[in-house]
Amino acid sequence: MQFGKLIIVPTPIGNMEDITLRALRVLKEADAILAEDTRQSGKLLKHYEISRPLWAYHQHNEHKNLAHLITELKGGKKLALVSDAGTPAISDPGFLLIRECLRNNIDVECLPGATAFVPALVKSGLPIDAFIFLGFLPEKKGRQTAFLKLTEMEQTFVFYESPHRLLKTLTQLVEYLGADRYCSVSRELTKLFEQTVNGTLTHVITHFTTNPIKGEFVLVVAGKK
Repeated sequence: MQFGKLIIVPTPIGNMEDITLRALRVLKEADAILAEDTRQSGKLLKHYEISRPLWAYHQHNEHKNLAHLITELKGGKKLALVSDAGTPAISDPGFLLIRECLRNNIDVECLPGATAFVPALVKSGLPIDAFIFLGFLPEKKGRQTAFLKLTEMEQTFVFYESPHRLLKTLTQLVEYLGADRYCSVSRELTKLFEQTVNGTLTHVITHFTTNPIKGEFVLVVAGKK
């Protein structure tokens, strides 16, 4: 029997229109869709009138379900992997399954599509001929080490941050990089209240100290001169 295929399908990070025709076709043709949150993905499928089986695949069950999914793929199943928003495996589950597919000679296909850090990076005004994507910085263990590495980084660097840690992270960036380091902070990308604040770290801290901190954030910071 011919093996099936795992297809990585990026989904919109906010605006429902940001999905490709190819992605919609793949979702319609898949034997099942692996979803980080079946309720969230269910909204997308309902919006586009797609009716396919949804299987939960997230950080709490990805190890446990790995062998079962590989068996399904070896049995000829075509599985589509989606996350709640954006491209799977980028700060979202997916890496383990992709690696195991490759180890078992199962085809992996990745569609191009939405990823939150790309629009934030492009419109930051910072050099992006070379940049470093850091995902989420460590919350506790390894956090100080991560900041020390940033002090020597010459390339523009970009990372995600949650609203409840934003000011803490910006304040720590000032401690390690200096108050005048330029940065660009974007939130709610592609959504109704999308916003980008550009300027020194001090300027950005002042802005978010006096304005509501809501949504998901992408920080783009200038490298060392």
